[in-house]
Amino acid sequence: MPLQMNREVFITCAVTGSGATQDRSPHVPRSPKQIADSAVAAAKAGAAVVHCHVRDPETGAPSRDPKMFREVTDRIREADTDVVLNLTAGMGGDIVFGDVENPMDLNKAGTDMAGATERMAHITECLPEICTLDCGTMNFAEADYVMTNTPGMLVAMGQMMTDLGVKPEIEAFDTGHLWYAKHLVEQGVLDSPALVQLCMGVKWGAPDDLNTFMAMANNVPDDWTFSAFGLGRNQMAYVAASVLAGGHVRVGLEDNLWLDKGVLAENHELVTRARGIIEGMGASLIGPAQVREKLGLQKRMPR
Repeated sequence: MPLQMNREVFITCAVTGSGATQDRSPHVPRSPKQIADSAVAAAKAGAAVVHCHVRDPETGAPSRDPKMFREVTDRIREADTDVVLNLTAGMGGDIVFGDVENPMDLNKAGTDMAGATERMAHITECLPEICTLDCGTMNFAEADYVMTNTPGMLVAMGQMMTDLGVKPEIEAFDTGHLWYAKHLVEQGVLDSPALVQLCMGVKWGAPDDLNTFMAMANNVPDDWTFSAFGLGRNQMAYVAASVLAGGHVRVGLEDNLWLDKGVLAENHELVTRARGIIEGMGASLIGPAQVREKLGLQKRMPR
């Protein structure tokens, strides 16, 4: 189908993520203050949305401690720079299986399974404008690690998001995830029009080739809003690809640590690079107020 380039684009900066990147770059923020400061710097560079995980400040290991999410939220809300807050709700669905002969040996480091209410506790307290909903189960790159999000769990968490008035950002790591997201909307669990993030190149989900990307983009309903990202060296290529396909853009240290070959990036530098690509294509950036209007978001203070 013909490309319909997006002329009014918002950038999401994925500030820190939950991957094992904390020792690969000194710029990956760990503490709530570092995460909030990096988010605000990204917003000043042009990001309208910041997507935040939290980490153990000492080790950098991923965490879902509500107190740390609350500190990140408060620091961002109290900053002098406006930005739309997007908190992860993806933690708490991690299984690391035993070896191939003893797969039900689940007492492994990395297994973290929690109920829907516990997984949503920080969202209920912090009330961000957006939170993520990983719309399916997937084998990740590690041999025995599975990200689990059963249909029942997704219905429960999705309904909680709808009831709270927090906009779900549907994370589609593969074509079936987008298919199930449509089902959640058809069932009335999620409101329409929905917001989708197309996650390209995450092993073993959708590969980051353009044929797969366009297949996914073409299956997003016309009245929905989508954004996209690619990992590593393809991050900036997907800035251009998503805008050309009619979407918005995500960059940040969650997905890529490098600005150039041999040059470690900071979040605000990745946003600046993406902004240059977008404006060089003849599109313009929209800010947080315009994003709230476009997506029907309401900025609220935590409970």
